[in-house]
Amino acid sequence: MPVTVELPSDEATRVHALIDRLGLPGLIDVHTHFMPKSVLDKVWAYFDSVGPLTGREWGIAYRFDEAERVAKLRELGVVGWSSLNYPHKPGMAQWLNQWSADFAAAHPDCLQSATFYPEPGAGDYVAEAIASGAEIFKAHVQVGAYDPTDDLLDGVWARLQESGVPVVLHAGSGPTPGEFTGPQRVRSVLERFPGLKLIIAHMGMPEYGEFLDLCDEFAGVHLDTTMVFTQFVENDMPFPKDRLGDLVRLGDRVLLGTDFPNIPYPYVEALDAIVGLGLGDDWCRGVLHDNAARLFGRG
Repeated sequence: MPVTVELPSDEATRVHALIDRLGLPGLIDVHTHFMPKSVLDKVWAYFDSVGPLTGREWGIAYRFDEAERVAKLRELGVVGWSSLNYPHKPGMAQWLNQWSADFAAAHPDCLQSATFYPEPGAGDYVAEAIASGAEIFKAHVQVGAYDPTDDLLDGVWARLQESGVPVVLHAGSGPTPGEFTGPQRVRSVLERFPGLKLIIAHMGMPEYGEFLDLCDEFAGVHLDTTMVFTQFVENDMPFPKDRLGDLVRLGDRVLLGTDFPNIPYPYVEALDAIVGLGLGDDWCRGVLHDNAARLFGRG
């Protein structure tokens, strides 16, 4: 049975109080999901089954219809967001890219999102997506169960490097490791395509340190905060406190991500966890808005 997540009645008030205190025009969340209903239904069914499979319940906090989810983000002061889709088999990516392009056209505050899979012609349809206005890509090594160094992706990485369009890349081994997850294969990609702009989803949890090192070594590597620092994650995969100084030093490449709507806690909890690190208002302004605004050219 789906698990219900109780949302605070004053959530929007609390979020706007933070936005106002920091003097921001709003939040930019680079890691949110809007998908075709048939795909999202399957994603939610997976999360509903996580409890029986692992003993840990995972409720969908914002299990609303599409229009309500869009309205909720806007109510929470999110002025820029994404519709990250990702395929788990060949032949899906182009359909998802068209859906995402249509969705972004109908919602101008949404970054036009796209994706890819290691398959013949991937480089060509990625080039087409870029030409049609794609602003952000999503790649999910764990769900797709593919090697990011696959030769079929060479054309993809080359076109993304040339265009400078960022890719949100889920390659960390959390919540459970996959055959191709971990930092080493990502390092191999970056050594061949050092100009790529990668946004490492979930800061690469639980291999936080190794992905921080990649961020330090490659100027185009960014990190998103999706689920990191929240109690839900800290219980099992805590961020190493001895690396907080690196977060400050690399602060202009840390971006807000949340996984909305598929989070098992209120949105404001993710923001409180970020601010609660005590890394300063300037750092928070960058993470919550300014870094993404600069990366995507959005005010």
